[in-house]
Amino acid sequence: MELPLIIFLSLAMFFIGLLGILLRRNALILFMSIELMLNAANLLFVAFANHWGNEIGLVWVFFVLVVAAAEAAVGLAIIITLFRSKQRVDVDQFNELRG
Repeated sequence: MELPLIIFLSLAMFFIGLLGILLRRNALILFMSIELMLNAANLLFVAFANHWGNEIGLVWVFFVLVVAAAEAAVGLAIIITLFRSKQRVDVDQFNELRG
């Protein structure tokens, strides 16, 4: 695939994730949108690593995947805990985490 097409696809994925964060209030949708944005960045890392023949982008993909996995594990644990206490996953309803 050509590099401009991959860049356009990555931008489209990133903006779909950004719209999901800005427009939705469901915590699960927020986490899925963040994951979509991280995968869009990974796609760019892989595309530029392939284009320039450099493996540094692939190393960054590994680190982004590790951070995404940790974020998903901690985030889902928080969502499950909040759902057990309030029986909803709407982020506007949660005030306990405010200082």
